[in-house]
Amino acid sequence: MDNLYIPRAMTASIIEAARYFPVITLTGPRQSGKSTLLRHIYPQLPYYSLEDPDIRLSVKDDPRGFLSQFHEGVIIDEVQNVPELLSYIQGIVDLEPERRFYITGSSHFSLLQSVSQSLAGRSAVFELLPLSLSEISPADRDIATADIIYKGFYPALWSGKNIPRLLFPNYVKTYLERDVRDLLAVRNLDLFQRFIRLCAARIGSIFKASELSNELGVAVNTVNAWVSVLQASYLIYLLPPFYANTRKRLTKSPKIYFTDCGLASYLLDIDSPQTLDRDKMRGHLFENMVVTDFLKNTYNSGHNGGLYFYRDSNGNEVDLLVKNGSGYDCHEIKSSATFHPDFTKGLKSFEKAFPELTNDKTVIYSGNTMPEFDGISIKNYRHALSGDIGG
Repeated sequence: MDNLYIPRAMTASIIEAARYFPVITLTGPRQSGKSTLLRHIYPQLPYYSLEDPDIRLSVKDDPRGFLSQFHEGVIIDEVQNVPELLSYIQGIVDLEPERRFYITGSSHFSLLQSVSQSLAGRSAVFELLPLSLSEISPADRDIATADIIYKGFYPALWSGKNIPRLLFPNYVKTYLERDVRDLLAVRNLDLFQRFIRLCAARIGSIFKASELSNELGVAVNTVNAWVSVLQASYLIYLLPPFYANTRKRLTKSPKIYFTDCGLASYLLDIDSPQTLDRDKMRGHLFENMVVTDFLKNTYNSGHNGGLYFYRDSNGNEVDLLVKNGSGYDCHEIKSSATFHPDFTKGLKSFEKAFPELTNDKTVIYSGNTMPEFDGISIKNYRHALSGDIGG
């Protein structure tokens, strides 16, 4: 296998699920390493990409004949290009549950809709985002914070196969020309690209479709449809608010983040780590990096959901709540390298309002890990997010 391969934390979850499910579905953004991961786990299995027009045509012409070849298993990439194939896979695994199919796709909505219709109860579904900080070697991640944020977490950047200056412009161009046209008939791609950049400028903020509607001169329904496209392609993540029925004063709108802080930096016209260090969005991008790292670790363990933010009508806020048992671990995120007691204000406010729901409380920042302050852990983000993973 590729000696530049970066071990992925999701590996163990996939291997375990394959013991119980005849189909493994792996979805996520383009270039997050989906097919690379499956080919590394199962190097003995044949691999076919339905992005290849010749293979796609052959599969469409004779799906039964294609699938009948693989008694030990097969990896099928970008299966959303031939969604009818899933119905044939269903017929096979119903008769031969010992057969194994590993399928990937980079379109969340269309793939999962097809999987839910054809393979309900037969497939374990995983979502692979770009690398988490723990998946990068300690030596590689021991660089300046601005360098990490600017670089982002696509595997090709950390394996030395590409550089941000070349990867991100081509990524956006490919995304606009392929995925957007497939998912939604966007007539004005320039306007849509402006929409994406405006979303990047709102990282870490409450998402309000009406604001974007006014700024772009398009209907609110159009903005909501475009947001759905960004979600479907795993470009953005909407963090839901913590909401208790008895606390009507809490906000109900989500906060917007990009699944890769390097891509977001590019969309904000940040052209170097030095520029990023001086940019007004630095703190928002740092928060983006930390929040999405928790999201990645949730997905890597085979789970979904359980992440929220807290904000009340008085402006008290906790950047990230992580469901843990019957309560929540609470995290305040600051890009500063200097600790200030004010960082703990939101954490204390949440604990006062919901003492029975408050577990661990942590400030995650760029400075040194310190002893507790008023019962609150103070951690450097590398210590808070990093952990060794198995190969």
